[in-house]
Amino acid sequence: MPGRVVMFVTGFIVALAVIYLPESQVVVGQSAPTRFAAVPAEKGGQDIFGAYDVAADWPKDLSTIKGHEGWTFGAGQSVFAESPNRIFVLQRGELPMLGRPKPTNLPQLGPNLTFPIGRLPWRDATAASPPGNGGTGQPAEGGMEAWEKGNGGRKFGVDARWEHTVMIFDGQGNLVDSWNQYDSMMQRPHFIAISPYDPQKHVWIVDDHKHVIHKFTNDGKTKVQTIGTYGVPGNDASHFNRPTFMDWFPDGSFVVADGYNGTRVVKFDKDGKYLTAWGQRGEAGKETRPGYFNNVHGIAVDPKTRRVFVNDRGNKRAQVFDENGKFLHEWSFGKDPADIHLFHIFSDGYLWAADRGTSKILKYDLNGNFQYAWGTWGDFPGGMWGVHGMSVDQDGNFYVAEVDNGGAQKYTPRKGANPAMLVGKPIRSAWK
Repeated sequence: MPGRVVMFVTGFIVALAVIYLPESQVVVGQSAPTRFAAVPAEKGGQDIFGAYDVAADWPKDLSTIKGHEGWTFGAGQSVFAESPNRIFVLQRGELPMLGRPKPTNLPQLGPNLTFPIGRLPWRDATAASPPGNGGTGQPAEGGMEAWEKGNGGRKFGVDARWEHTVMIFDGQGNLVDSWNQYDSMMQRPHFIAISPYDPQKHVWIVDDHKHVIHKFTNDGKTKVQTIGTYGVPGNDASHFNRPTFMDWFPDGSFVVADGYNGTRVVKFDKDGKYLTAWGQRGEAGKETRPGYFNNVHGIAVDPKTRRVFVNDRGNKRAQVFDENGKFLHEWSFGKDPADIHLFHIFSDGYLWAADRGTSKILKYDLNGNFQYAWGTWGDFPGGMWGVHGMSVDQDGNFYVAEVDNGGAQKYTPRKGANPAMLVGKPIRSAWK
């Protein structure tokens, strides 16, 4: 008798599933399917870019600007959408505009080797762009000289130009402003953002090679503050050691990920006064102890609970702390080739991460439960290679900056897309 009851209930559930599925989704002789498409009503396709379409020709190439013919974007470090019509992009100078070379056999390197391989990216902008000494454990000092000496000797003006490190584009991809007055001050601009809790909308730029964080007026005309000691590494209240990212609490205080060579989180009040720090150097790639870091490369604040999420990149994990540095829990981002560069907590209350190793954008809940992923590797429009920055505007458009492809890209939500597969809109508290 119990078995008959189970069979009856199971059959009833299946029948209901078929009844409530659209007729186009029911195939005679097959069980009711489950759809995970980003646009449930769409027929065909394969969600190459998830719930987004690629915004073609955004931004317009630098080669279209008078005086910059023959030059294109260098390594794209960071992107921040203040609005759908004002998007900041950081890059490490300009690179020569080169067409894709014809495939060439390279017997001197080995049998049956050809370069470039069809469909695959062929120039790595982060390796080509200045400065050198970019990896974990490498000194910031001498970075420009290291770049010039690399690959048999490179020259500024020929192999790269240190221009347009801070750019602003409109919604159509036109370059509307460039803070060229700060180019000579920057050595490796790493991150750019505006606090959602600052009504004056100051612009913050982290320069990891100069070990400082700069604060500018929104129009870029005035540098109002520098935190850290310019050009001098350290790990005390007035020094950083190659800081990478920062995020804010609702009261305006903030935390800094410090960093490539530093192994700590540093907290400041809303005026930039040092409050506290936590973290110790771990054993790279093997560390499991709480509060030990290797390459602190990403940080995010949950505005509801004030928890601090730290990307312990060298150990492929997120560590979560309260606002004073008390360890709460952690989770792993997976084994190789996982290489999380950064993450943000948006207004949807989820943590969205960029994985350079898999060229995917990942969604987790704040307990670390994996939800969804999208993205594909390539140097074609919409393909990702080396996402190092990401942002969302108030219309839901999604932006990435890519160190390997160079420059930035824009994605627009597809009509009818499942909202759960779209990156959450930005948090905007003191301004719109």
